Amino acid sequence: MSDLGARASGQGRIFQTSGDQYIEEHHHHYDAGAGGPLFGRRLVSSTTAGPDAPDSVRMPLVGRVPGVLRNREELREVLGAAVAGPGGEVHVVHGMGGCGKTALAYWLFTEAVRDRSRVGFWVNASERMSLRAGLLAVAGDQGAAAGELAAAAAGQRAAADLVWHYLDRSSEPWLLVLDNADDPTVLEDGAWLRVSTRGTVLVTTRHATSTLWRVPGVRRHALGLLPLDDAAQVLCDLAPDAGDLESARRVAERLGRLPLALTLAGSHLAHQLLESWSMDEYDRKLGEESTAIVDGGAAGYGGSQSRHLVGQTWQLSLDALAGQGLPEATALLRLLSLLAADPVPLSLLAPVARGDIVAEGLQPAWTAAKLEPALRALLDHSLVELVDADGTRCVRAHGVLLDSVAARVPEGQRSVLTAATAELLEAALPEEGAETPDTVGRLALLAPHARSLLERAPSERSAALAVRTVRQVFDAGEFAAALELAPGIADRCETVLGPLSRTTLEARHTEAMALNRMGHYAESEALHRSVLERREAVLGPDDPDTLRSCYGLTWPLFLTGRGEEAEHWARRALDGQRRVLGDEAPETLYTWTNIIELLPYVGMEEEFEPEAAELLSVCERALPPDHLTTVVARHNYAEGLRVLGRYEEAEPLARRTLADYVRLQGADHPLSLSALCLKARIAHGLERFDEAVAVIREVIERRERVLGVEHPFITANREYLTEWQAEAQS
Repeated sequence: MSDLGARASGQGRIFQTSGDQYIEEHHHHYDAGAGGPLFGRRLVSSTTAGPDAPDSVRMPLVGRVPGVLRNREELREVLGAAVAGPGGEVHVVHGMGGCGKTALAYWLFTEAVRDRSRVGFWVNASERMSLRAGLLAVAGDQGAAAGELAAAAAGQRAAADLVWHYLDRSSEPWLLVLDNADDPTVLEDGAWLRVSTRGTVLVTTRHATSTLWRVPGVRRHALGLLPLDDAAQVLCDLAPDAGDLESARRVAERLGRLPLALTLAGSHLAHQLLESWSMDEYDRKLGEESTAIVDGGAAGYGGSQSRHLVGQTWQLSLDALAGQGLPEATALLRLLSLLAADPVPLSLLAPVARGDIVAEGLQPAWTAAKLEPALRALLDHSLVELVDADGTRCVRAHGVLLDSVAARVPEGQRSVLTAATAELLEAALPEEGAETPDTVGRLALLAPHARSLLERAPSERSAALAVRTVRQVFDAGEFAAALELAPGIADRCETVLGPLSRTTLEARHTEAMALNRMGHYAESEALHRSVLERREAVLGPDDPDTLRSCYGLTWPLFLTGRGEEAEHWARRALDGQRRVLGDEAPETLYTWTNIIELLPYVGMEEEFEPEAAELLSVCERALPPDHLTTVVARHNYAEGLRVLGRYEEAEPLARRTLADYVRLQGADHPLSLSALCLKARIAHGLERFDEAVAVIREVIERRERVLGVEHPFITANREYLTEWQAEAQS
């Protein structure tokens, strides 16, 4: 772990989107060139992570919005005046899910940009990560430097202060929309929600009573259901040939005048192929109460009736598909409802299509021949959409739909669906210990779904799966992403399994490791000690997990200057692993490799050379070629030689190590950056000052992009640069 840096994941896929949005309408036509089976081609996961920032903050990244915004005249007048004026206000529009808050925000955004010459910013505020990423992108738009943004993203400076510093100094008036802020806690007690004389803030939320909405400068506006005539007109706008205004009134009343339900119903009526229901026929179908997918409602979010009716609207499409001989479409949508509202790789479903996985007890049973038509049917009925995620073909369903479906999965099928979903995710994850640059994109796509399965279907298996996923994200070098995931997963595991379960403790252990890699040494040490204490009490002092806690405690101690204490814990881990796992077990050897790094720092120079030579010999004999532990052993041997001033011996070993890391894990992996730093320090030791300065500049530039300007490694690297530049000039 010599001078080891961490790399912020840049995984936009690790967060999930929720909240009420309009569903975008897609019509799929499969010609001879594009009509091949969805699973009949090779699916390639992205080899690199996408950026944290959304694709745009200058455009409303929402789905389908109405061509005509019905009603809301009074509120539109108030909001229109706000963007026409000098600014300095926050407007909070609250209402039940699906009532049209996003559509209203879209109208105001267009009005502000097109007619009021304001700069418009649109940020998805449904989750902490999407809010943070979006607002940092706003700061970047307004002139924040890459180093400032990286520091904020890595937690090295106050992110909200940075964003509002640039918004308050904007050269142009602006409108900032924070859409779907349904959980006000993501606003961090108001740190992200402020008043500025340079612009107007609009918040859309289901939450009507947050104390954040009751502070000076914030105005609240309730958004309810549409009046009946306007609701009926929405249906007529979307399906003008399905019936007259009187028929539309009856359907609109039955749908509770909820804009989302009206939009879905109108789209369904307008785009039927095999049947052509009129408004009256649709009203009769709704009256039959033939739905199993209903939602009991969420406290404070608008009650059960509208959710029930929205569920009916979706269920009508599923009933129609069942009538066409495709009941598997319902089963597939129920499976998707256990996952996140993020892109689901088609490769995740491929084992079912191939017949490799069969969900025993599921009614109707899946078959390879039925899955593809079921998926195409969901696409055709706009219940899911086909999307591309960094080159990987995926399907995605609307979050409100998934919530509705998940809430009412029949109890007799929930355990079967949960087991099938877990099996699919387990099969889709890379093999443990085989994390490479090629698997980072796959992990980014799968991590939100593993977390969602734990949330929607908590069990020992789903908890173990979520913990395995976050551990693999960490092992892939995506330390910032692991730190985003681990606390929430650990909290959920603690609720489901208790604080002393092996799975919960593994989640906390991963959180502690990620804290250390991201430079939060004191927090890492405290959490490692807590996990170690609990593991010793529950599992015993020689359990492999307890010994891994001993090893984990080594690094926050070492990196805060307590080398002798660090060496003590590392030796305890190594001695125990030799007894329990064996002298040549990979985990034993990995702990030994890191002890080699400690020896020159704790006054054990004489032990260093023979122990390092013995370790390398054992690694090369006991492990496969190119095993990462062997490469780390060479790295730490080279680092020890450097510390002892034996630069000529260290240099070829360090160059080989760097080449191996780049080949095996990619040029931007934290280990590769650590080896690059070692190369610079050896060049300095050999008094090749110009080379040392050039390489350390590269290290600083690359680490700043992924760690932030205030990470301890960056601070040390800058000190090297200052010293070496002075030496080069003397």
